[in-house]
Amino acid sequence: MEPLPPQDVLRKIFAAFTDAALPGKCLAPHIPDSPRGKTIVVGAGKASAAMARVVEQILPSPLSGLVVTRYGHEVPCKKIEIIEASHPVPDAAGRDAAERILETVGGLSADDLVLCLISGGGSALLSLPAPGVPLEDKRAVTDELLFSGATIREFNCVRKHLSAIKGGRLAAACHPARVLSLVISDVPGDDLSAIASGPTVPDPSTSADALAVLAKYAVKTPASVIEHLHSRRSETPKPGDPCFEFCEAILIATPSMALDAAAKEAKNLGYDTLVLGDAIEGESREVAREQAVLALEKAARGKPLVILSGGETTVTVKGKGRGGPNSEFLLSLAVALDGFPGVHAIACDSDGIDGSEDNAGASINPTTLARAADNGLDAEARLADNDAYGFFAPLGDLIVTGPTLTNVNDFRAILIEGK
Repeated sequence: MEPLPPQDVLRKIFAAFTDAALPGKCLAPHIPDSPRGKTIVVGAGKASAAMARVVEQILPSPLSGLVVTRYGHEVPCKKIEIIEASHPVPDAAGRDAAERILETVGGLSADDLVLCLISGGGSALLSLPAPGVPLEDKRAVTDELLFSGATIREFNCVRKHLSAIKGGRLAAACHPARVLSLVISDVPGDDLSAIASGPTVPDPSTSADALAVLAKYAVKTPASVIEHLHSRRSETPKPGDPCFEFCEAILIATPSMALDAAAKEAKNLGYDTLVLGDAIEGESREVAREQAVLALEKAARGKPLVILSGGETTVTVKGKGRGGPNSEFLLSLAVALDGFPGVHAIACDSDGIDGSEDNAGASINPTTLARAADNGLDAEARLADNDAYGFFAPLGDLIVTGPTLTNVNDFRAILIEGK
């Protein structure tokens, strides 16, 4: 049998990565028995609608509730209402959905169960601001942080302290009902308090931490936000708070699990693997340069190899172009590799959306820079302008998957053909 072309190998490995985290494959074993009282299903995230459908297929009636997901990520359900809202910048639909979720879980008893379906993207989708903070002001802060280069933990620290539902406040609203959160992680290190800004778990961060993040990135901060963060009401429930007495959270899919599946697929296709970890952070272009050095070193040994990594890199936007962290990683990688023979790569967000564009990511091969030059594209100039999308689109090298209905963060693979 003829070996698969390198780009086909990379696509198959990426598919194995995302497939391992699909709700249909990872959720069912964790669904509990029905309680003596009511079962209420709530949730938020890019995978929440797909998760809700699995719950409906397994749990008997009576069953009700609502979840909020990103526009375009709806999965039809019969008993659980699905609401779509904006991501990554919050909108009124997300605000209203979050408000309705709080109303839905109010007045429950200890005999009732709240099944909370959480996945990446929930922070923006649960966009109910704290009292006194207009949605427009929260949107302004979100816009600034998106382009600042802040890490997901820093970003979500601010979000939690500006929210009426995140940072453990949903758990407080559910008390004294039992709360079981089933969580798909998109956060390096699988920190439950950071995934969707931890609506049902204790928050160890403080309002002072949130103010420090805003100061660190020189965010232009509306007066309402500053006033709120300096008030006692901005503080979130902490570890040991009685509202968490009947709360449990289970990680049902993680980046590490998905990377294991990707590595297994690579081995099945005849490649050794080197897994750099599932929690890589930093500036996309800098991470790319570091991995280019490693790839060139491994390529010199002449053996077929796939270098895998996950995590969430960031982009500090200084130019006027388009693109997300994965496509920027690849553009920087292409420049660093400079057409080195036998080295190919792919980088995609597992949710199918690289930043806020319509592509999951892109791919490169040894001909990328030469083809770009033939099309009048200057790779270094495009990188300086943060225009990775504008670089890869004319080459036909964007990877467009549409919503994958899961989210276990970014996926990167560098394939070395060997000699």
